[in-house]
Amino acid sequence: MRRTMSIDADVDAGFLVNDLVIELRSALPNLDIDPRVSMVFGGSTKDQEEDQAFLARAMLMALAIMAIILVTQFNSIYQAGLILTAVLFSTGGVLLGHLIMGKPFGVIMSSVGVITLAGIVVNNNIVFIDTFNVLRARGEQAFDAILRTCAIRLRPVMLTTVTTIVGLMPMVLGVNINLIERHVSVGAPSSQWWTQLASSVAGGLAFATVLTLLLTPSLLMIGANAGEWLRSRRGRDSSETATALH
Repeated sequence: MRRTMSIDADVDAGFLVNDLVIELRSALPNLDIDPRVSMVFGGSTKDQEEDQAFLARAMLMALAIMAIILVTQFNSIYQAGLILTAVLFSTGGVLLGHLIMGKPFGVIMSSVGVITLAGIVVNNNIVFIDTFNVLRARGEQAFDAILRTCAIRLRPVMLTTVTTIVGLMPMVLGVNINLIERHVSVGAPSSQWWTQLASSVAGGLAFATVLTLLLTPSLLMIGANAGEWLRSRRGRDSSETATALH
């Protein structure tokens, strides 16, 4: 039973709806509107906020399920956290890929790309850390095991990265191939929808490969050194306690 008024508007080419909505919301307090008047942004803005909230919950649920599985399989919270950290760091490559392509970060397609990327990054790090654990179980020192792991896993990780990125390049560049009419078009409307998703996966995977081959071994070495230090300190404390009792 309240009087309502709907104001519809569209944006010109080259402008983002989200940027204009933020500008409008910041300008509303300065318009001296009657305080009894309430304003709500709807339309695509409301749909975008709902999609963003849903995808954020989906990403958190995916990370939680990954963490539970990794901890139960590796029996190590540190190694599970290391893998999940690589997933979070790979989002830097997603943003870098969008920056290089000059594309905005779409809430739906780019976020789906991030979730897709998480599976590939987790797989690479799982295989890497599992190889390291196998070598350590055979009695090799941590540094030697890390070097051998890098040598063994370099080719599989690089092959995964290169084949995935090359396979996604038509989508990244917006290439549309019509096999029936034998026509190739670039930047067609049907291909623009997938450019954000492909840019997320390609850019994030290229960045995550560097993390897998450089950051993951470094963190494994830090964990091994920390473990050796804790064991040596516990042994020293135990010997001091035994000497005091004696």
